[in-house]
Amino acid sequence: MKTFEEKWTAWLDGQLSGRELVEFESSLPDLAAAEAEKRDAQKLGLFLKKELGAQALSNEDFFSHQLRERIAGETEESHGSGGRSSWWTVPRLVWSGATALALFFICAVAIMRQHQPGEQSEYLTQILKSQVDPVANPNATVSIFEIKNDNKVTVLWTEGLQTLPADYAAK
Repeated sequence: MKTFEEKWTAWLDGQLSGRELVEFESSLPDLAAAEAEKRDAQKLGLFLKKELGAQALSNEDFFSHQLRERIAGETEESHGSGGRSSWWTVPRLVWSGATALALFFICAVAIMRQHQPGEQSEYLTQILKSQVDPVANPNATVSIFEIKNDNKVTVLWTEGLQTLPADYAAK
């Protein structure tokens, strides 16, 4: 048995006929008001069809639309739940993380083998002596560096000196 709303909609659409139509119209409290509402609903339906009608698709658009619909349908079928799948699934994340850790350890071991523990770095220097005569050159600094490697290089770094003091003379 149809509800009143279902009968009302069928009556508005002109789908009731015969005894069902007579029974429905007799159950309405004000048939004239209902007829006016029916005409207004039909006018609104015509207006909406005219103004909001579906656009005619060109052949390319229609073909693309069909492909998108087919792909969407196949995606929903393959996933079952209709959810989207991501490339980064949990197993792929685990394998990616394990691979990254393995590469890190391989690189760390390779680098650690190049540098022997207890061996001095070739870039190690030692400041031997630094002194300045504040009367002769108040803004001067003198630093002597010796690099600890096979070449035994010593560097004399002077900043702000106008003349080199006698006790630093090269021999």
